[in-house]
Amino acid sequence: MNGAETLLRTLLNSGVDTCFANPGTSEMHFVAALDRVPGMRPVLGLFEGVVAGAADGYARMADKPAATLFHLGPGLGNGLSQLHNAMRARTPIVNVVGEHATWHRQYETPLASDVVAYARPVSGWLRTCASSRLLATDARDAVRAAHGPPGQIASLILPADCSWNEAGEPAPALEPTRRPKVDQAVLDHLEKVLRSGEPVVVLMNGAAVRADGLEAASRLANATGARVFADTFTPRLQRGAGRSPVERFPRYPDQGAALLGEATHLILVETVPPVGFFAYPDQPSWLTPDSCHIHTLAAPGEDSVGALEQLCHRLGAATDGATVQASSVPEPASGDLTPQTVGQSIAAHLPEGAIVSDEAVTSRGGLPEATAGCPPHDWLSLTGGALGGGLPMGIGAAVACPDRKVLCLQADGAGMYNVQSLWTMARERLDITIVVYANRSYRILHNEFDRLGLGEVGASARALMDIGNPELDWTSLARGMGVEAHRIESTDAFNTHFAAAMREHGPRMLEVVL
Repeated sequence: MNGAETLLRTLLNSGVDTCFANPGTSEMHFVAALDRVPGMRPVLGLFEGVVAGAADGYARMADKPAATLFHLGPGLGNGLSQLHNAMRARTPIVNVVGEHATWHRQYETPLASDVVAYARPVSGWLRTCASSRLLATDARDAVRAAHGPPGQIASLILPADCSWNEAGEPAPALEPTRRPKVDQAVLDHLEKVLRSGEPVVVLMNGAAVRADGLEAASRLANATGARVFADTFTPRLQRGAGRSPVERFPRYPDQGAALLGEATHLILVETVPPVGFFAYPDQPSWLTPDSCHIHTLAAPGEDSVGALEQLCHRLGAATDGATVQASSVPEPASGDLTPQTVGQSIAAHLPEGAIVSDEAVTSRGGLPEATAGCPPHDWLSLTGGALGGGLPMGIGAAVACPDRKVLCLQADGAGMYNVQSLWTMARERLDITIVVYANRSYRILHNEFDRLGLGEVGASARALMDIGNPELDWTSLARGMGVEAHRIESTDAFNTHFAAAMREHGPRMLEVVL
């Protein structure tokens, strides 16, 4: 069999059965092999940002990597912003990046580029296939590296002749990976810290902000008085009625520094010490004061849930001692159409098992608080701060979990970064509802302008922060790509259409005009 067939069979043997792709000439043998090798689901994105973001959302929900297929260096370059988000989320992804044939790379063709240089900043593992005979081993190594733990992006650069040349048998299946246990000496030390009576803040991410980790952390907090926070942006937070709630660490540096200023100890669970998202004049970048001692319970990829449970046992935390979020579902809102009323109405109708892809940015309007007591659901955040991830992540989540409703909360400006996502949603008939907050502005830039104390926004500055001239017509954009869409101008209309979207299957978009 040729290299492309060997590659596909090796990926499938290792459990990678979905490929988000935007291929070109150098990847045509891979494309052709899809017809000869059953089992791989190909999903086309009309822009590489869609491809990368969808792979990110898929792996966050499937707990295994998807493959991507990019066309040479420029194609990979188009996906880098969403690969940046995936890197920050420690998402497992196997990038297959096409390259010119080995003997063709010496020529300065129009698409020649340094693919390795493009891939390196976002890749935890990186290799260029040197021969089709090595492709099975390379592919298996890429999947193993992507799995971690912790997860990471593994990029395999594939010269075209390695796809079409004879390659031999695929590699066998990988052994399941296990998270390494936390050293007992670490637990001994942190048991003493938590028994000291000194103020402790616990900051968590990764597996620790799933249901089992949150329950253990809540038991620990209630037994010791420690305060527990999730990182500001988490890859996948499990929340809702019956689960243990957790506060988010403040985004702005003055708030974070004030919180940690009251602590003697900061315990990190699958995360790193918090720093300011941006620099601001006269505010700290490093938020932990010298008086606060930093400890690591579990590094990213370690068995953080097991470590939390062991600390609970050591400290005598009651097995039923976790705080549990009560069920609390509001009535649909009435009155003026605002982010707050939209949030209340979303909470009124959010179904059990929903997956929320959150890129509402400034328009959340208290939505996290309103949905706290809704039926159990998962919340996906923009971990790396690169805009444009909300819609593609929704694609990946819906492909990974076809029996669950996906809700994309989408700011209108950020949504335009990867608006082609709508076409893929329609083509794949994914069960996604998109709520677009149409405020005709990069509102986050106005907020940052104010925080930096830059005074009044003048005409030239406004030209770079407002997007209302001409106004984006999201309803027409969605319909033009095959997605049912409705323009919403009243709270009553939102209640009607959102309730219908939660009952019915398929992609649907609500453009909320604010």
